[in-house]
Amino acid sequence: MTVLATAVTVLTVTFWPQGLDGHSDRWTVRCGPAGGSLPARIAACRKLNSLSAPFAPIRKDLVCTEIYGGPAVARVTGRFRGQRIWAEFRRRDGCEIGRWERLRPLLPPAGNT
Repeated sequence: MTVLATAVTVLTVTFWPQGLDGHSDRWTVRCGPAGGSLPARIAACRKLNSLSAPFAPIRKDLVCTEIYGGPAVARVTGRFRGQRIWAEFRRRDGCEIGRWERLRPLLPPAGNT
């Protein structure tokens, strides 16, 4: 078995449109081959494959615009290219909104709600 054969991507996306105190939706996505319950799973796998570190946190030294994108929260857990990940996404400032938008269609659109 090659290293690539074991480098799987299997993720669970949990989305709270009104923040962590509200209801949540949950999807799964598997890449290679694309599968799961995420409606746009093929597009999500393509997007993930095009990025080198899609779940990296925002650098602490960045200056971010003070713009609020709403209370939505998304959490992605599972394995990406064989590595365990746990990443949370919010829309509290321009940097976080940009990080969220880079992962569409894995993360749902979320605006001022």
